[in-house]
Amino acid sequence: MRLSELRFIDLLAAFRSAEPTPGGGSASALGGAIGASLLSMVAGLPKPRIRGPEDGQRLADARARCAAISDRLAALMDRDSEAYDAVVAAFRLAKASESEKIERTARIQEALRTATEAPLDVMHACLDAIHLAETVAGFGNASAASDVEVGLELLGAGLRGACVNVEINLTSLKDEAYVTATKKETQRLEMDASRAHATAIAALREKD
Repeated sequence: MRLSELRFIDLLAAFRSAEPTPGGGSASALGGAIGASLLSMVAGLPKPRIRGPEDGQRLADARARCAAISDRLAALMDRDSEAYDAVVAAFRLAKASESEKIERTARIQEALRTATEAPLDVMHACLDAIHLAETVAGFGNASAASDVEVGLELLGAGLRGACVNVEINLTSLKDEAYVTATKKETQRLEMDASRAHATAIAALREKD
């Protein structure tokens, strides 16, 4: 059964098991999914701070997009574990002959690249939700400001946790061009997230 289909108590048991998956990448996706869900909840609360139909539409759009991002992150929780399982399987391939060694190395590199793309996608998804937080903070129910902040913290943790997983995989990849490009991308995502987080917090403070 996929992680996203488990009962919550069983999901927790899976995370604390001695198996290599689910691990930090899936945990990062889960944290982000909860954060995006919180933003969606706030955007749907009654008594929003809207001044007209345009504001209401922006808030409704943000709610729908945050819900979609939450679903996307739930799927990435599964994808991350599946990707790392493929890495483990590749390392277990036979390496007795020279041809087996070559095949094993190629499979490992392929699996590692896939395992890098999953947390990179988690970073992108978390950032997408963080950008929407400004709208939720600016127009959502003022009494739910703490929920917006918690959502932002979870999304930020999800993004940073996913970045850790990207970086550790990059240390084993041999494609230098890909490694360099991916490092630049993670740096851009982190900086963009920091700016978007600050903008959302500023929007919350304007309610005070």
